[in-house]
Amino acid sequence: MTGVDPAAYEAWYHTPRGRWIAECEFALLQRLLRPAAGASLLDVGCGSGHFSRRYAAAGLRVTGLDRDTALLAYARSRDDQVTYLHGDALALPCADGACDHCAAITSLCFISEPARALAELLRVARRSVVLGLLHRHSLLYRQKCGQGGYRGARWDTVTDVRRWLAATGHTSTTTLRAGHALWLPSGNTVARLTERLLPAACPGGGFLAIALHHKTAA
Repeated sequence: MTGVDPAAYEAWYHTPRGRWIAECEFALLQRLLRPAAGASLLDVGCGSGHFSRRYAAAGLRVTGLDRDTALLAYARSRDDQVTYLHGDALALPCADGACDHCAAITSLCFISEPARALAELLRVARRSVVLGLLHRHSLLYRQKCGQGGYRGARWDTVTDVRRWLAATGHTSTTTLRAGHALWLPSGNTVARLTERLLPAACPGGGFLAIALHHKTAA
């Protein structure tokens, strides 16, 4: 996702709806990832660094990576707790097992070879990978597909992720856990109540989170 105005991109997260959506997404990602305090995490496709900063505030040692130099420059200007690198998700500039965890929050939605990107994430992460995806079987898809910031994005399902995982050859060595959020993406009172009442295992949320844990991780 290139050509994005970094300040405008970040400003959306500070609107009432954007703040609520980010909080719901991050809470779900954390429940699935279950990182230990002080663990290292590579945030692939970090954009303005919003989720990188959230992970750092949660006690992780975070590196953000993006191929958009303008977004990286903006992210660096926002804080000095996160290290930012220029790089491509399809060829991560990191050694095998370089970090405890990798995260890719909606960044794979704009990559045409998600299985290849997933293979890179699994190569670099010693313990687990967490993905934040746009869910095709959702109200959000029906409302937003092809519009605004969702233009050009791919909408996926758990079945798609299982297919990517099979292509990486990691199916037998990895456990998969899925969860949903944002069943009613409007952010109004009814949406917020629904979010509190529905369990993450209930399908149909617009945000699909997938955690892949290496079985051999100590």
